[in-house]
Amino acid sequence: MPVTKFSVPEKYKYLEGFGGYHQSEAIPGANPIGANSPQLPPFFLSTERISGTSFTAPRASNLQTWLYRVHPSLSHSDFTPLPSSRSSSEEQFHLTPNALRWNDFPTTPNQDFLSSQKVIAQSGDPSKKEGLAYLTYSASNSMPPNTVFFSSDGDYLIIPQAGTLDIHTELGNLLVRQNEICVIPRGIKYRVTLPNGNARGYICELYQGHFQLPELGPIGSCSLANARDFQVPIATFEGRISNGVASCSPERWTILTKFAGSLWECTQEHTPFDIAAWHGTYYPYKYDLGRFSVLGSVLFDHPDPSIFTVLTAPSHREPGTAVCDFAIFPPRWLVMEDTYRPPYFHRNAMSEFAGVVINSQDEESVWNQGGEGFRPFGATLNGAMVPHGMDKRTHEEARRSELRPEKVAMEGFMIFLLESERMMGVSGWALEAAGKAGIKGSITGALKEKSKL
Repeated sequence: MPVTKFSVPEKYKYLEGFGGYHQSEAIPGANPIGANSPQLPPFFLSTERISGTSFTAPRASNLQTWLYRVHPSLSHSDFTPLPSSRSSSEEQFHLTPNALRWNDFPTTPNQDFLSSQKVIAQSGDPSKKEGLAYLTYSASNSMPPNTVFFSSDGDYLIIPQAGTLDIHTELGNLLVRQNEICVIPRGIKYRVTLPNGNARGYICELYQGHFQLPELGPIGSCSLANARDFQVPIATFEGRISNGVASCSPERWTILTKFAGSLWECTQEHTPFDIAAWHGTYYPYKYDLGRFSVLGSVLFDHPDPSIFTVLTAPSHREPGTAVCDFAIFPPRWLVMEDTYRPPYFHRNAMSEFAGVVINSQDEESVWNQGGEGFRPFGATLNGAMVPHGMDKRTHEEARRSELRPEKVAMEGFMIFLLESERMMGVSGWALEAAGKAGIKGSITGALKEKSKL
């Protein structure tokens, strides 16, 4: 079956389908019929709307959801900046033409999903709705009780490398395991717990636009990531109904938000999970990467790696480019005749950030490149027009080997790729981590010299 054999069983039910108009009720009858904002909604609920695009965005790309909740979201204290928070606008990001590699990103103990996040690279400015950032997370703790987070800056594409995330969002629950991904749109509140211990992985925070399925062109109407395989949470309600009125018990909650790269917090005296029903086009979702329908060449040459794209965020700068493409290279058959089968040597107008998803943690897995092994929590970054390709030994073996049908990549192991039209500036933390992995050179030396000035 074209699904991942998860070691962690699913615990939730979902709606299914990417980009469609969905609706869900935790309390039957809580969604009003016909009108979106009646004078008095069912069960004396309050109407609230969250808009992911402008009101006048074209119908096909318009992202809005109506929420029916006990307390409006505005019932909270003023936001105050966290003293320890440092804005991304204050961070120095360093552009370098050197290829970077991280054998194993460093982790910090006793951190949760939010506090463990570290920026690897960034381009653009969330306050201008431009660009994106790549981050890691390495959590050993669940988020504190009665605490939720939302990003005002961008959509979170979360790519687990190890461990399981139980994500309670305003619109319902998502269980996100290794070999699954999820997207939490900007503005949606959520809390992350760890049902099976430590969890780590990667995040692409998209400041500009939203992810969508790639156009298929001559491929036709199906294959790659099929819309029907995306899963959307169903409404959950932390409250009660008494005499036809919805209510919830008073309790203090802390709301954390990332706003223009800085963390802020406020408090409120009720649960943020008081939504009895919702309907619309703006919601979180997850996807099992094992369901990706791979296409490939059946005679000669390599097709472009664009055929491995799961999600894309198109750029409006010029046709065919993307602020971000998320692609995967899962186990697949190679059958091409008289063809150099490894990736050919290449220089790309797009920058490429690649990492590893390992579904099985029974044994330590290693991704070999250039004759040296990555530990599972590693990655590479190749900037625009930076040459990359196979090491000399792999290159020569590929030119001499007898060609026959072969399945490449072992089960439970795949490489993912985040590709962007933008040049990515690398954080000081990431440069230091790369240096510890054996990458030393002009950029590291220049930073040290700069620090003396």
